[in-house]
Amino acid sequence: MRIANNKVRFDQDLIERYGGRGPRYTSYPTALQFNESFTAADYQRIARGSNRSGRPLSIYVHIPFCRSLCYYCACNKIVTRNAERVRNYLVNLEREIDLQSALFDKSRRVEQLHFGGGTPTYLNRKQIWALIADLRQAFSLDESDRREFSIEVDPRAVEMNTIALLADLGFNRLSIGVQDFDLRVQKAVNRIQSVESVCRLVSDAKENRFKSVSFDLIYGLPHQTVASFDRTLDLVLAIRPERLAIYNYAHLPARFKGQRMINAADIPLPQTRLDILRHTIDKLGSSDYVYIGMDHFALPDDDLVAAKENETLQRNFQGYSTHGDCDLIGLGVSAISRIGNAFSQNSTSTSEYETLLSCGTLPVNRGIEVDQDDCIRADVIQQLMCHDGLHISDFESAHGISFKSYFENELNDLAPLVNDGLVNVDNGEIEITASGRLLMRSVAMVFDRHLQQGTNNRFSRTI
Repeated sequence: MRIANNKVRFDQDLIERYGGRGPRYTSYPTALQFNESFTAADYQRIARGSNRSGRPLSIYVHIPFCRSLCYYCACNKIVTRNAERVRNYLVNLEREIDLQSALFDKSRRVEQLHFGGGTPTYLNRKQIWALIADLRQAFSLDESDRREFSIEVDPRAVEMNTIALLADLGFNRLSIGVQDFDLRVQKAVNRIQSVESVCRLVSDAKENRFKSVSFDLIYGLPHQTVASFDRTLDLVLAIRPERLAIYNYAHLPARFKGQRMINAADIPLPQTRLDILRHTIDKLGSSDYVYIGMDHFALPDDDLVAAKENETLQRNFQGYSTHGDCDLIGLGVSAISRIGNAFSQNSTSTSEYETLLSCGTLPVNRGIEVDQDDCIRADVIQQLMCHDGLHISDFESAHGISFKSYFENELNDLAPLVNDGLVNVDNGEIEITASGRLLMRSVAMVFDRHLQQGTNNRFSRTI
């Protein structure tokens, strides 16, 4: 469904009423539904069967290591300077690459590759080169301009000429963790990095013809104000990265030990957070950035905007993607895969991950093989999150159902959101309004049967 314009409207009343907790829908069902009855044998069966589809592949590689702890971080990470520990992990990662590659036909090209963490550039140049060499030998990496090979970069942990090496190895997109340029905020979260170091990375990326650079920012960190975050936005807009992801900080010290180092009294009040968000949306909108959805913005000529307009945008565990038609192979501790209609997750314990691989066993810890109803609901949620709506007749033809009958209860539950102006159901279409775009998770939740069964817990706030 093509939206007439890409505007998003900040409606504080609606945000206060509907901005509760809910999934980010990088998958449906969400990871909370994964269970340990799904085994490595199930994964192998499904992976081999997926070769009949001929779908291209996407690979995510998790590098969990960091040299220092960012207090806000909720990622699966290992803060260490123990080089032997890193070497052991890479040995086992190579074993996993070999086991995984044996399941997939070499004719299936890897169109999308992402190194995440942790800090992928924790690895030295030789280790990065060797890891890509392993992947290139095991899989058929796409060498065309269609590929999207991205890596997360910490400006504090980049060796000289690393960006040139990454370009030589095929990477063409860079994601930089900025979070905030304000020194007081940086000190409070233990992540001090200069504007100059970020500018140098962006300059190196442009020199080496990277397709795009993305910045991650976080609002809701200690000591942030509208004025302080505005100064950060001014610096960001002067650099003008192609993509921006602006996340709301979720303070959960009971779950993430590092967050206990943050003084809760320094965290902005809820109203201040909303004011920062409102100001950010207004400022980026007036600077030509297009709101993609779910915290993401991009410049008008970026591939994400084109995919949004031609209705090919997809959502997966890396966020919004232009390659959503791929089967996703997750490599490394805690990595998540989606092959066909099944999801799986590797062991979240590094010791368990390495033990299983040393025995020649895939480190699959849990997962789920979804049923037809899940597939139908996943398509609804995907279209709402990516296209801001759906054409009911097209959906009915694709799934062989009567939308009104199949989702009778959900359409009744959607009625209050229609009355409050978050969504329109009219002329055979469901369309999220400009006022509802910030709350699209709340709209999608109506179609989530697992939430209706009482599993809505451990999620972040939708705003």
